Amino acid sequence: MNRFPNHSIEDAPEGSRRLLQQIAQSSPTGRPLNVHAQMAHSPAVLAAYASLRAVTAEHGTLDGKVAWALNLATAVTVRNAYMIGIASRFARMNGLTDAQIAALAAGATAGDAKIDAIVAVVRDATAHSGKVADPVWKTALEHGWSDTQLAEAFAYLGLTLFTGYFLNYAQTEADV
Repeated sequence: MNRFPNHSIEDAPEGSRRLLQQIAQSSPTGRPLNVHAQMAHSPAVLAAYASLRAVTAEHGTLDGKVAWALNLATAVTVRNAYMIGIASRFARMNGLTDAQIAALAAGATAGDAKIDAIVAVVRDATAHSGKVADPVWKTALEHGWSDTQLAEAFAYLGLTLFTGYFLNYAQTEADV
């Protein structure tokens, strides 16, 4: 059961309307998804989400396939089916195969050593309050990831944790 109302653009708090309108325009449905409609209940929550999303879109340099593999791996640790569904959909749209998506959703490797190395960093960080074991970090570096790319991976981890935790907190019903 939803803990917060699903707002439309018209009935959202004034501070959320502009952001909710922008999100609706980029939504696959042309309307806010339940997650956004509930985040809109607090302009601060919606603005924080929109900021994280905008920053990764504007400044992110990781390939979409990698970014969504990171989001999916993080979503699994958050244990939210809605977030896993969203991440799986976008992972597929960005080139991950159904087999890779199923493997990542099961907590396994995607079968691509380079992607698996950066996913391992994000999984370790998520499981250990941001701490990553030195061997996991070293393996990612050995597979060609730069320290800049590993820093950027944290932005995707943060966006997915924020979204997934909100979904759990709000008990948002899936609509995708």
